[in-house]
Amino acid sequence: MQLSGIDWVIMAVYFALSLIVGIAVARKSGQNFSSFFLAGRSLPWWLLGISMVATTFSTDTPNLVTDIVRSSGTFGNWTWWAFLLTGLLTVFLYAKLWRRSGVLTDVEFYELRYSGKMAAFLRGFRAAYLGILFNVLIMASVTLAAIKIGSVMLDWSPLRTVTVAATVTMIYSAAGGLRGVVLTDMVQFGLAMIGSIGSAYYILGLPQVGGLDGLLANPEVQSAMEFLPDFATMSWGELMPVFLIPLAVQWWASYYPGAEPGGGGYVAQRMLSARNEKEAAGAVLLFNALHYALRPWPWILVALASLVVFPDLASIASQFPNVPEHVVRNDLAYPAMLTFLPAGLLGIVVTSLAAAYMSTMSTQVNWGSSIVVNDIYHRFINRDASESQQVWVGRVSTVVLMVAACGLALLLENSLQVFNIILQIGAGTGLLFILRWFWWRVNAETEFTAMLVSFLVAIYFQLINDHGMADWTQLSVGVAITTVAWMLVALVTPSTERSKLISFYEKVRPGGPGWEPIAQEADPAVRDATNRESDLGPSLLAVLAGAAAIYGILFATGFVLYGRMGPAAISAAVSLAGTLLLVRLWPRLSFS
Repeated sequence: MQLSGIDWVIMAVYFALSLIVGIAVARKSGQNFSSFFLAGRSLPWWLLGISMVATTFSTDTPNLVTDIVRSSGTFGNWTWWAFLLTGLLTVFLYAKLWRRSGVLTDVEFYELRYSGKMAAFLRGFRAAYLGILFNVLIMASVTLAAIKIGSVMLDWSPLRTVTVAATVTMIYSAAGGLRGVVLTDMVQFGLAMIGSIGSAYYILGLPQVGGLDGLLANPEVQSAMEFLPDFATMSWGELMPVFLIPLAVQWWASYYPGAEPGGGGYVAQRMLSARNEKEAAGAVLLFNALHYALRPWPWILVALASLVVFPDLASIASQFPNVPEHVVRNDLAYPAMLTFLPAGLLGIVVTSLAAAYMSTMSTQVNWGSSIVVNDIYHRFINRDASESQQVWVGRVSTVVLMVAACGLALLLENSLQVFNIILQIGAGTGLLFILRWFWWRVNAETEFTAMLVSFLVAIYFQLINDHGMADWTQLSVGVAITTVAWMLVALVTPSTERSKLISFYEKVRPGGPGWEPIAQEADPAVRDATNRESDLGPSLLAVLAGAAAIYGILFATGFVLYGRMGPAAISAAVSLAGTLLLVRLWPRLSFS
């Protein structure tokens, strides 16, 4: 496939704009650590929300959705739709706590919450584990998608794609810090939405697809189009892996970037950079609404159309003989469908995919380098490092993380492979991340146990013996083993020092019965204020209202596309009721 002159112009203009933004804010961003990695804690909620949704709109996301639809049908998207519950808990329970903590990174939290040498060790271990190992794995998955898009749409080798795709991102991320990342994210999100909607509209009009009516009438598509469970016809084998386990276990038990139980990663970074608690919560709410209600259907429609045009892997391989054999998987169908786009629209779509890659990579590398600087270099290597030294170490680590991720990407095969590995590695840690804010008995040893056990279980299943278990069974077993292990450690090991627990309670004011023994020893004024502000009941009700509002829009959109107006009206009514309840509850939530 050949891009026309106008396509290349569109891409060149966008790349130039990204570089200009990064360079323009470089001086302001480079003043100190807070300016470079948190934009001086001055960003508005709407810009942060758009930035987060742009970050999750990465090149591997439509590939992942296509892989899921082709493997398990549209219904399989519950594997990630279930994480909405995690996100809403972060909105209404944890956003304000993160903002009150005042930490510079989510890893710094460990020495705010825990005490002693174990807390320091945990901070360093978690910094290397999350900021480097886990982060590089995520960025490699995103880069793998860029490789597949470059192979199919540009006929580029993997090495050439990696070199070109990473260079511009690396330059403006290292120059502009978080402020540059967030500002370019706004443009990237707009381009990504235009590209995904435009490509879906055009692909539906292809003669072999036959429009929306023709698509939905195709037998191959009809077997894959349902997105709600039918308990009368579906077997337990179909329901368990992609619906029951995600809703019953996965959303609270597993750690996944962008949907961390209790908040974390780049979501925590965005909350920490907000102006105040209310804007931190508003940013995460906007992110979840856009992420789950607005974006999925254009990808799903293209994935369904791919079942008509490329019914199997052999048909993809025959169409693109120059693509390496190990790269030809179901997720390749998305970029394969984009090769049908005309000049102009093709340039917009390819540029939007480049923008999606850049938004995710810039966020991940900025967050990862913030941890390298604050929680490894400044904490353990050079405690006397100046602000300018920290900024420069951040810029160097940006380059190193990017190179490592690109190298790993050359060894991977598909996005779903990485998705399942990450879920398994984090299996069982989610409940701990939820409870550590609300139960004083959780200590540093507890967290280390959870991370170590979940990692060892994942390594056992992935590399040693999976005992013939399906992925969802491995996940459930990992959750059970990890949860039992860290709960036992929490109960039998010495608690965090009393003075540290009291200072944490007085600073963050988590409230709830899990802190009652500590609250009795805290400043009476803080204890009384915390009790007055207690909003656990309204917050949990707000989670349910938000879920109804967002899922309702998601389902209503699907039913309208399928021409089922009765269910669409019911879903829209549910969404409206959830929205109205949320509006009534918002003033009762204790944001400052």
